[in-house]
Amino acid sequence: MKEGRGWSPFSCAMFVVLFVVAAIINHQPLLDILHIGISDEEQSHIFLVPVIAAWLLWLRKSRFRCVRFQPSLVGPGLIAAGTAMSWWGFNSGTQIAWHAGVGVVFVGVVVSMTGMEPLRQFAPVFGVLVFALPVPGVVREALAIPLQSLATVVTQSTLELIGVASTRLGNVLMVNGQQIAVGEACNGMRMVFAFFLIVYAFAFSVPLKMSSRLVLLAISPVVALLCNVIRLVPTSLIYGYGTAHSAEWFHTWTGWLMIPIALAALVGLLKLFRWLEVPVMSLRLAMQ
Repeated sequence: MKEGRGWSPFSCAMFVVLFVVAAIINHQPLLDILHIGISDEEQSHIFLVPVIAAWLLWLRKSRFRCVRFQPSLVGPGLIAAGTAMSWWGFNSGTQIAWHAGVGVVFVGVVVSMTGMEPLRQFAPVFGVLVFALPVPGVVREALAIPLQSLATVVTQSTLELIGVASTRLGNVLMVNGQQIAVGEACNGMRMVFAFFLIVYAFAFSVPLKMSSRLVLLAISPVVALLCNVIRLVPTSLIYGYGTAHSAEWFHTWTGWLMIPIALAALVGLLKLFRWLEVPVMSLRLAMQ
């Protein structure tokens, strides 16, 4: 592989100019993504993406020395492919293609100036950016609805286990004569992508083996389910035996606890694996 050159003020300025030009040309899909994230609470996980990407990038900051000024013709090809994808998505009404094409364009800008090395050095950072794309409703429902139904079943079983009588009708629980619509009262299953992002950030922030990371990502729906049940059981009790105002207050504030609970569950799972002497750790993060 041809050795790259160091960064000069001119090459840095060129890099910035290319990014700015790409952002200006693609401002419509970028603004649309921002609008969806603001207006649709089920897509609010989009705003977690830059935070997690920045965190993962900072953890790997020592790798920047591997990124050289090494222009590549692959970059313009990616820019052309991304532009074509975005154009087709806009004209065909395929929103995901319209949005994804912009991401391909920006990757093309990076590759144009640096070659493929950043994709290898910062693969987890580029990977998390995929979640900046608004999730199509059909995909979101295909994941959330079954998990929501399962959460209702597990919540009812937990209530009965602790001696609280309850009745289930679909995704509606009846506790002490009060109806609790799981989908409306505690829509944590709609946060499944937010939970996946948290698991992703955790998995790539700790020096784990790739197999361990894949296992954590695979069980992220289970983490979402457990966190939601932890929230649903007391919420159902307050709806049934307290006031609606108290239940709504509890529901709102416990929503902020879901992420710490998810992180605690992941840490506990890793401690369990290490206690069982399951090899889950790898080299230090900077070398991964």
